[in-house]
Amino acid sequence: MKKTFSLMLMLIIAATLVLSACGAKGNNNEGAGGNNGGAKEEEVKSDGSGKDFKIGMVTDVGGVHDKSFNQSAWEALEDLTAKTGASTKYLESKGDADMEPNLNKFVKDGYNLTWGIGFLFNDALSKVAKENPDANLAVIDSVVEAPNVASITFAENEGSFLVGVVAGLMTKTGKIGFVGGMEIPVIKKFEAGFKAGVAAVKPEIVVDVNYTGEFGKPDLGKIAAATMYDKGIDIIFHAAGATGNGVFNEATARKKAGDDIWVIGVDKDQSLEFGDEVTLTSMMKGVEAAVYKISKDLIDGKFAGGTIQELGLKDDGVGLPETNKNVPEDVLKQVEEFKQKIINGEIKVPVDPAAK
Repeated sequence: MKKTFSLMLMLIIAATLVLSACGAKGNNNEGAGGNNGGAKEEEVKSDGSGKDFKIGMVTDVGGVHDKSFNQSAWEALEDLTAKTGASTKYLESKGDADMEPNLNKFVKDGYNLTWGIGFLFNDALSKVAKENPDANLAVIDSVVEAPNVASITFAENEGSFLVGVVAGLMTKTGKIGFVGGMEIPVIKKFEAGFKAGVAAVKPEIVVDVNYTGEFGKPDLGKIAAATMYDKGIDIIFHAAGATGNGVFNEATARKKAGDDIWVIGVDKDQSLEFGDEVTLTSMMKGVEAAVYKISKDLIDGKFAGGTIQELGLKDDGVGLPETNKNVPEDVLKQVEEFKQKIINGEIKVPVDPAAK
């Protein structure tokens, strides 16, 4: 729990990915639809190593400001620009139909690397990779078996198990909820791990599950959360991208009204966005570190095409934030014990919530 998350993940990726090469140019952070990526607050002197490289990123339907994994990926590329001078740009997908055209735009414009962020890119990125064998592509949360694609996935079930332990030990009502976005394999992994973690410490609790069917609709997340809190649920874990922002909005309003409820965030340390008043903890994924490392490797002539890497607890690829202000030390101690049992193979965390 006390390791520096991003640094450790970079070291793991550096040590485990098998790499190959490529090239690209300057800096344009303009996004589709007039949404420009914000500049970094701190001033970082560029070493100029990426000044001839162009790297593009296509978001899924949650958008670049989802306060979740799309935003984490974009922040990695902003950091890359600041440190290397590489030109980086994003395009937002409003729906599945936008994904292939957005990927193709970067490829046709001569970008040296194009990222697809999310499981929903599987079909579009597979097609673009096949039709453009000389293009370098990378994907988060999906596996595309092609020599010009680097695939990065995470053991979300393992990290979700740990926040399930937190929820099980800290619920006061004995009622816990899970709000998912689309009912797809990667989100089912979150659900499966979370349920298993709760059951490990409170087997009598049945986790209430609601899939909104969307990643970019905060209003649906707010409605789902309101329904759960009205039932007496006091802790909700969301894995719903920007839809999950609505869960936080509902929780914040109720917290101000005096309700003793919490949200467990996802992908990023969401207490930094929504505050410690309402964020119990978060299930973090090392998306930012992974996107930065693969992109920097491209600049260094070591692109990871043709590799598939899953990062879990043993890699510090998933886990809780370094600081958890609302989680007592005795609970964190139990979380650490469960973490070690998972790493050691004593506990095998399910990936399917239907598994017994």
